[in-house]
Amino acid sequence: MDHSAFDAPRLTAYAHGGGCACKIPPGELEEAVRGLTGQSGADVLVGLDSGDDAAAVLVREDLAVLSTADFFTPVVDDPFDWGRIAAANALSDVYAMGGRPIMAINLLGWPRGVLSPDLMTEVLRGGLSIASEAGCPVIGGHSIDDPEPKYGMAVTGVARPEQLMRNDAAKPGLPITLTKPIGVGLLNNRHKQTGEVFAEAVATMASLNRDASEAAVAAGVQAATDVTGFGLLGHLYKMVRASGVGAVIDLDEVPLVDGARHALRDGFISGGTRRNLDWVRPQLQAGPGITEDDLLLLADAQTSGGLLVVGELPGHPVIGHTTAGQGIEIR
Repeated sequence: MDHSAFDAPRLTAYAHGGGCACKIPPGELEEAVRGLTGQSGADVLVGLDSGDDAAAVLVREDLAVLSTADFFTPVVDDPFDWGRIAAANALSDVYAMGGRPIMAINLLGWPRGVLSPDLMTEVLRGGLSIASEAGCPVIGGHSIDDPEPKYGMAVTGVARPEQLMRNDAAKPGLPITLTKPIGVGLLNNRHKQTGEVFAEAVATMASLNRDASEAAVAAGVQAATDVTGFGLLGHLYKMVRASGVGAVIDLDEVPLVDGARHALRDGFISGGTRRNLDWVRPQLQAGPGITEDDLLLLADAQTSGGLLVVGELPGHPVIGHTTAGQGIEIR
């Protein structure tokens, strides 16, 4: 279908932030939920403690049920693409834990009387297309009248308990693999401000992490997470902190989306990215030649990013390794 009919109005003009860059900053969020209870119980395999990607509850000796929700403001102007990206992003939390999504429900905020119902239909159709690709039925949902458009999904998944990938299970001395290039946050910010469309960024964000997840489970990977709004550095820090290990990242090995460096040079850096770097900076040790721009790139707030895997996956770049120390060294 030709989506040119939806070029006006521009969806990103109705959002104060874009995609996962509109997340509440990591430090602020952790402070807000500190001390909250309710995650205890013998059958809770993964709760609030490590800030993992999804909750996991044991319902049978050989079956864990995963639950997650993710939604955000428009990251691109094309409503169908926004729906695709939001669905892939929501499903990613299940894949990050080695699970298989089995059901999703839509979460939608829509400014009635401002944006047309046809645009809303396109967003939902985009989400359905990706969920169908994942083999995950979308069964209803919940919508509200909202001055700012928001879309995402709550997703239920299943996994074998012994195959769960967690963000607190990293061991030292293992390679770190990244399954998608970073830099889409910079290009999304450029798109929001200029209207330029970056097809590779859209394709990257709309692609499922299913194959990478299945490969990681088959390889016996124990620790993984996905890279979204807190950036590569933020999500890596959450994982090494929860696991009691350190990490070394080789900057030259980190894959970038085409145009990301140019967008960085031209100043298309989101506030979310700067907050990510401020949060993780005390844990960083930057080697010779590593610039502030390099760190901002590594902290770039991603939307529907790849899996960050402690282990090696054929066909994906190894960007560093875990260590027995603490913190993150960039070299």
